[in-house]
Amino acid sequence: MEYDVVIVGGGPAGLATAIRLKQLAAEKGREIGVCILEKGSEIGAHVLSGAVMDPRALTELIPDWKAKGAPLNTPVSEDRFLFLSETGARATPGWLLPACFHNTGNYVVSLGKVARWLGEQAEALGVDLFPGFAAAEILYNEDGSVKGVATGDMGVGRDGQPTDQYQPGMELHARYTIFAEGSRGHLGRQLNEKLKLDAGKDPQSYGIGIKELWEIDPARHQPGLVVHTAGWPLDADTYGGSFLYHLEDNKVAIGLIVGLDYSNPWLSPFEEFQRFKTHPSIRGFLEGGKRIAYGARSITAGGLLSLPRLAFPGGALVGCEAGFLNASRIKGSHAAIKSGMLAAEAAFDALEAGRSHDELASYPAAFEASWLREELNKSRNFKQWFKKGRTVGTLMTGIEQWLLRGNFPWTLHRDKPDHVYLKPAADCPRIEYPKPDGKLTFDRLGSVFISNTNHEENEPIHLTLKDPSVPVDINLARYAGPESRYCPAGVYEFVKDDAGTERLQINAQNCVHCKTCDIKDPTQNIVWVTPQGGEGPVYNEM
Repeated sequence: MEYDVVIVGGGPAGLATAIRLKQLAAEKGREIGVCILEKGSEIGAHVLSGAVMDPRALTELIPDWKAKGAPLNTPVSEDRFLFLSETGARATPGWLLPACFHNTGNYVVSLGKVARWLGEQAEALGVDLFPGFAAAEILYNEDGSVKGVATGDMGVGRDGQPTDQYQPGMELHARYTIFAEGSRGHLGRQLNEKLKLDAGKDPQSYGIGIKELWEIDPARHQPGLVVHTAGWPLDADTYGGSFLYHLEDNKVAIGLIVGLDYSNPWLSPFEEFQRFKTHPSIRGFLEGGKRIAYGARSITAGGLLSLPRLAFPGGALVGCEAGFLNASRIKGSHAAIKSGMLAAEAAFDALEAGRSHDELASYPAAFEASWLREELNKSRNFKQWFKKGRTVGTLMTGIEQWLLRGNFPWTLHRDKPDHVYLKPAADCPRIEYPKPDGKLTFDRLGSVFISNTNHEENEPIHLTLKDPSVPVDINLARYAGPESRYCPAGVYEFVKDDAGTERLQINAQNCVHCKTCDIKDPTQNIVWVTPQGGEGPVYNEM
């Protein structure tokens, strides 16, 4: 299939790219072919975020979004920031909060609902949407430029042979291919390795966000209330924090983000999140309520200093595929939309000029001149300060963001990727987690069940190992098998055979596509590849 532009990923960045392309074509009276490939079963199925949304970029993209029914229904009514100890909480006065923590004018949203609405806008403009089709391979021209992508074969058995349901993948060729897969994209990782897009940049940094959606007692519900916390249950050397957002209809989104540069292999982000919900300042919102959804997703949090080269011959990176999230604001959807718009404008100008498969140099140039670059520049040191511990990170963020209003002359750099920080298990305190009570705290398998995750059990395992001996010989022996704890879905399990020998069992059908294993594996032996299209979680309101 031939298109002018093929977009890989149907999240906010990819959809904004498609919408802006079609808007520009309509303004010029031109017809251009644009399609979106989305590995989820439907648009929005794999979209998970907190989320508090800054509408600035959406207003630029679709100025009349309110009239068109965009699901931004709950304006932020109050901000609270708490520092938690195990039993207590200390609130930060509003006047002391840096601007990055103020949410006046923003909205508490389900980003999945926003993506579905954006999908409707894109389809109305003539974008071809292909949900349920996973881009599995990058295609290149003879000169090395990106030619397009190929979707994965369907109906392949565990043994790699076609089954009765076999359907071959298809090639999609484009003059330009835009990659918008989100954090740690499967194809984005390949592009980075092949083209060295991160040369000269700080290593990318990630976190894992674990989220639940609750329906709570109406008496405890405060529409628009935004609560963020730092501190317990994480120790002072582990980066992370929580969110609790009150949506409409007595629903509350609650979650914990843990930086994937943590050092103690006994730590389990999933279990830390379950513990967090038991804090006296948090449980009061949830008691008497019902958990209705669960999910997890990595976030790309390195910021401005970790942004890779955005454009290359035949293609470009947008959204969290590149890493535009502003970690200090805990927001990325506005950045995803803006980056998609900038890439679309560069691609449309190239198409108008009759160009094809060259580098969209005007895209990174436009980013450099944009308000998004200015915003990210103000928070460029955020993650670096927190590498020095919570106390230093909090103090210096306050100085940079509150006292100096984001105008400071110094720049800090990081030189290590997240996976190298894990220490040997013998050198770290073991963490014992309480058993779930089934009311406030839960286990992994029950959580995966309500994420609506599904994979064919007979298909090839999409969590691949470069060396099958590494999990036992290195990860288990040295780090006590951290994959069994950092995975929020129970995918990795060490079991003994009849002879008492340990082996790694991969329960691939549980995978929620968070990509944590691909990021945190200390030996970088695990490589996440896309399963057949339409599989994974189905997040209805996340």
